[in-house]
Amino acid sequence: MKTTTRVCVIGGGVVGCSVLYHLTKLGWSDVMLLERSELTSGSTWHAAGGFHTLNGDTNMAALQGYTIRLYKELEALTGMSCGLHHVGGVTLADTPERMDMLLAERAKHRYMGLETEIITPDEIAKIAPVTNTKGIIGGLYDPLDGHLDPSGTTHAYAKAARMGGATIETHCMVRETNQRADGTWDVVTDKGTIHAEHIVNAAGLWAREVGAMAGVYLPLHPMEHQYLVTETIPMISEIIDSGGEHPHVMDPAGESYLRQEGRGLCIGFYEQPCRPWAVDGTSWDFGHELLPDDFDKIEDSIAFAYKRFPVLETAGVKSVIHGPFTFAPDGNPLVGPITGLRNYWSACGVMAGFSQGGGVGLMLAQWMVEGETERDVYAMDVARFGDWITPGYTRPKVVENYQKRFSVSYPNEELPAARPFQTTPAYSIWDAQNAVFGAQYGMEVVNYFAPEGEPRFETPSFRRSNAWNATAAEVRAVREAVGINEIHNFGKYIVSGTDARSWLNRIMAGRIPKQGRISLTPMLSHKGKLLGDFTVTCLSETRFQLTASFGMQAIHMRWFLQHLSGDVQIKNVSTRRIGFQIAGPNARELLSRCTRADVSNEAFRFMDAKHLSVGLCDALVQRVSYTGDLGYEIYVDADSQHALYQTLATAGADLGLKPFGMRAMMSLRLDRFFGSWNAEFSPDYTPAETGMDRFMSYDKSADFIGKAAALAERASGPSRKLCTFEVDASDADVNAYEPIWLNGEVIGFCTSGGYSHHAQKSIAFGFVPSGQITKDLNVEIEILGQMRPARRITTQLFDPEMARMRG
Repeated sequence: MKTTTRVCVIGGGVVGCSVLYHLTKLGWSDVMLLERSELTSGSTWHAAGGFHTLNGDTNMAALQGYTIRLYKELEALTGMSCGLHHVGGVTLADTPERMDMLLAERAKHRYMGLETEIITPDEIAKIAPVTNTKGIIGGLYDPLDGHLDPSGTTHAYAKAARMGGATIETHCMVRETNQRADGTWDVVTDKGTIHAEHIVNAAGLWAREVGAMAGVYLPLHPMEHQYLVTETIPMISEIIDSGGEHPHVMDPAGESYLRQEGRGLCIGFYEQPCRPWAVDGTSWDFGHELLPDDFDKIEDSIAFAYKRFPVLETAGVKSVIHGPFTFAPDGNPLVGPITGLRNYWSACGVMAGFSQGGGVGLMLAQWMVEGETERDVYAMDVARFGDWITPGYTRPKVVENYQKRFSVSYPNEELPAARPFQTTPAYSIWDAQNAVFGAQYGMEVVNYFAPEGEPRFETPSFRRSNAWNATAAEVRAVREAVGINEIHNFGKYIVSGTDARSWLNRIMAGRIPKQGRISLTPMLSHKGKLLGDFTVTCLSETRFQLTASFGMQAIHMRWFLQHLSGDVQIKNVSTRRIGFQIAGPNARELLSRCTRADVSNEAFRFMDAKHLSVGLCDALVQRVSYTGDLGYEIYVDADSQHALYQTLATAGADLGLKPFGMRAMMSLRLDRFFGSWNAEFSPDYTPAETGMDRFMSYDKSADFIGKAAALAERASGPSRKLCTFEVDASDADVNAYEPIWLNGEVIGFCTSGGYSHHAQKSIAFGFVPSGQITKDLNVEIEILGQMRPARRITTQLFDPEMARMRG
């Protein structure tokens, strides 16, 4: 056995073998894989083997498309069969809400180049004749859907990896992973110790145990899953004898998936009375075993399946497959480098290995070899869960995700499991005022305040919800008087040290402000892609505050630590430095009543930052607001938040002070064309494409990360640009990824949108090819299957001269 290697992949399932193959494909041949038993042990061998492209995240859907197309490449390369059956698949809709979801997905697919289509019940009956279409409204057909041989596919990945120089060692159990001072690893096995530069944890059912060897907690949990294979069914035999194959059918209402298996059918269920498996850890002795049959928990699912697929009722059961596989709390994989731990990579939690394994392998290999991925992988980045997550939180979220595997996924839906988990001191204040909460990164956040007598629950919908009127009232309070909103849901970091300014000039692409001032700046990858949009506050020459997206904390800390140099210290203070923002025409008057300091426009300018006494509290006050109005952010220690609120609430009682939530905030930002992280700004985009280049400091002397790429883009000009559109919408606004049509062709896509309650207009942001942008550009945007006229607008809907924001 080799005793040194560049990369040691732990786990010989489909994901581990895919990672190994893609590393060799990108040029790293000194790589090896360790498997404690045989390849495919764990979850891979008993998988149903289905694959599909449908995924709520467009990048995940694209990577699933890549995975499916890869299989023929693997067969050609290795000469091995993956047992491919590209039979197509239909997802059924039996309610208007489910149909809205499919219409939204179809719209996304248009600009992604996926050839899905909406079909009628009659078409479903012809394509998938085992289906009883009574009560069905329509469906989404995907010609790429199919199934394969799990074992053959895994071994094809393995052979392709070996052909690229990789080594695979089976019957080799990892007992310890110990990091050396230089960041490399000693992997201790029952066959000896291997010295590796990098470790990849692709251990599947044992990922928790392997992670614990390195002191890593990976938020995943195995779930029991059961599917049945029938004896011969005459209708299926007739289809086969006539030269055809029956397509897959996904029936969300019945929580089931169905496909042809031989001359019978295979049907699996995501039942409500589901069960977590191996709650206290996965036994090392488990491998090629199955769990005992358990028909009781799928009794209701089977009864529903008999109605949807009547041929099942008279079919004999040939075999029952009941085994565990792993989920993360949101159902997506856990991939990428572990924050704070050098050269340790995760490739686990991939519950749909044969849909996602190829894409996971490609992205992780790119990350390791090239330093970044070709597309935004936030949806599967292991760091989307920070160090706040616990096993006690993970397990109920995994159960919830399993139960909702085939449920309608709404853009405004807030799932209830494991909540509330983290709260600020102000939680009780908002709760007493009928707040309707959402959750971000484990933290409770106010979405809106329900009027007296109305339910404290937002109806999940693709259309305008019951939060509409409440949100409009909150927007009106900000624009006409003064609103108060908590500012805990920003990531906040203190950067200190004698080299803090020079380090920030290297890590940030924009200008670093003088003491007492604020600046806005992008943070770029080496290839010039956006990694963050930051507010930088200079507290002193050796102390700065950074503010950015709350959900990016672990990702941003990982980047900071990877590039740390000199006398610089970084501390994440996101949940300790909190407070409130006040915004609106009465905001200055409110602040002046709470402090003895001069807060006039002359003394406290736009983009100033000052340490003030506000009531009883020592506070950092910044004159800036995401509402686009006159506003201030007031930061205090978490222990002082209650006192700060009482001061502001008392002083603002006769000024019309009203609380507002995130629904209002996201409406207010539309008025000023302000972009949002994970919408207008993400690693898929560049500063010049998004307009963030106006905050770039191209000429500063520092060779900031991404500078060469940014300068090259500025010289050539971006091929696409972000535009703002006013949409002739009805009862539904743009959410994200709706296609933009011009002259009967899809030319772009939307990044986000919504309704401006101030201007009473539906607004959308979207990318359009630079050469097709005109001042009066008229397009159509497809919203839930309807083509809605839209025109480009260039003048902000509120305070276009910034007289109020700066005045």
